[in-house]
Amino acid sequence: MLKVDNSVLIVIDMQEKLARAMYDRDNLVKNAARIVYGAKILGVPVIWTEQNPDGLGPTLPEIREHITDSEPIIKFSFSCCGEPKFMEAVKACGRKQALVLGIECHVCVYQTIIDLKEMGYELHIISDAVSSRTLENKNIGIERVKQEGATVTSVEMALFELLKVAEGAKFKQILKVVK
Repeated sequence: MLKVDNSVLIVIDMQEKLARAMYDRDNLVKNAARIVYGAKILGVPVIWTEQNPDGLGPTLPEIREHITDSEPIIKFSFSCCGEPKFMEAVKACGRKQALVLGIECHVCVYQTIIDLKEMGYELHIISDAVSSRTLENKNIGIERVKQEGATVTSVEMALFELLKVAEGAKFKQILKVVK
């Protein structure tokens, strides 16, 4: 089970030029924004990356507006783990459960999950907040990380798993996020 005090949300390359080409772009962006906002409400730290932002543009404003306490980690490797600043951020947060979303599912998301899994992290891929240019590549990415031992989850499932109880101010805020 996911725990608020042991989880980190990793947002991979949710950038303007990349997002335009993604399968089911509108739902991808909506769901990514929902989980990022939900993480903020619950106090789950967010680590986010941008792949070659000079070429692919900045993170989508729908995502960026919910991340106010950090800057993106710039990368050129497909796996986020190839960027030392990313690994420093992951280690510094002291969490062992990683929720992962982003693009492209079969490239950067897949390679990051595999690398983190090999380092002993518990990985959760948020299936409705990842995509690739084609549905086939998205599905292959999800299937491969599942074969490697990552857990497949969804935005709502992850938020309610982190929340644990159907009461209190945070519950009311999360209900607004998922509706």
